[in-house]
Amino acid sequence: MAKLFFRYGAMGSSKSANALMVEYNYRERGKEAILCKPRTDSRDGQLIIKSRIGLARPCMLVEELTEMSDEQIKQYACVIVDESQFCTKAQIEFFVHVVDDLNVPVICYGLRTDFRNELFEGSMWLLAWADVIEEIKTVCWCGKAARFNARFNDHGIIREGDQVYLAGNDSYIALCRKHHREGKLGPNFQK
Repeated sequence: MAKLFFRYGAMGSSKSANALMVEYNYRERGKEAILCKPRTDSRDGQLIIKSRIGLARPCMLVEELTEMSDEQIKQYACVIVDESQFCTKAQIEFFVHVVDDLNVPVICYGLRTDFRNELFEGSMWLLAWADVIEEIKTVCWCGKAARFNARFNDHGIIREGDQVYLAGNDSYIALCRKHHREGKLGPNFQK
């Protein structure tokens, strides 16, 4: 029986690399999986999923996937969604349909919370409806588990602003709760 998976982690926890490796494993076994991401994620281009370590594969948009017929989707062994935090409630409901009615597993990778430690819409509904919820772990500069995404600039941690700001290591860092609360970015960021 197919399941809806939500594999979440802080920035830099290798979510995209994991998504690409899962797709590769399906391909290596002669099965085809759909790689997709929401239109909101245009950081590396609209139709590509790219990891920080350089792995990359073409993908489609979630918005295109939701327009495919059930028969088209049933031809695939799995649906793999990167940056699922940017999905809408309706898109997560569509993934539930794919799993429950079409019997095709859906594996979603994304952030749980934003830089203010507030849930994203897609993450909230995945936490509510996913059959399997797994954390992809990474570490803070101090060595503790990093579960918080800090947005920063030259003046330190930013605590206000738009929820979505597409950037990489130059604007975000994963921190433990203590250092996120204290606003400490680590020894490499001290002035």
